[in-house]
Amino acid sequence: MRKLKLQMFMSLDGYVGALDEGSEHEHESDDETTSELPDELEQYLHSTIDTSDTILLGRKSIDGFVTEWERIASNLPEHPEFQLAKKLVATPKVVFSKTLKTSSWSNTTLATGDLVDEVNKLKNKAGKDIIVYGGAGFVASLISEDLIDEYHLFINPNALGQGLPIFNQLSKPLNLKLKAATTYSNGVVGLLYEPSRD
Repeated sequence: MRKLKLQMFMSLDGYVGALDEGSEHEHESDDETTSELPDELEQYLHSTIDTSDTILLGRKSIDGFVTEWERIASNLPEHPEFQLAKKLVATPKVVFSKTLKTSSWSNTTLATGDLVDEVNKLKNKAGKDIIVYGGAGFVASLISEDLIDEYHLFINPNALGQGLPIFNQLSKPLNLKLKAATTYSNGVVGLLYEPSRD
């Protein structure tokens, strides 16, 4: 069975974005600490997409995610994340929505059924792993249903005070096992967790 991997940047106080940002995507909590990624962190981000062949997104995050990465991949070869953008644009995406009937974005399909059923169908297909980047509400739903198999969390050295959480829909405590921890030169700490399902 394929793994579903979550990759998100977060603030020290656990938010993936500020309340007034207006859109939800994987760089929601970015500031100057992550605008220039250290080589080793960029390599890690490449490795997570290289071992995946499907990207999951919630409806609220699709516009910002696809639009931004397509802009970089199409027009900004000098951008530090140009190669990453090309990979993200080329990877097939599944957008979860209860309201959309058709997808107007390139390289995307819609999932409109029950969240658990749809995700498990994807997990049971042959292929590489699956990765999810956002948005916050969609990720919170995946976490509450215990659908995430790996948590790749990047903790920024800042605190927002308030913002968009992803662990706010839990009905019981979530126990995780730390598999790896890395400190990067820009102050970001990368944490890899797996759920304890014993």
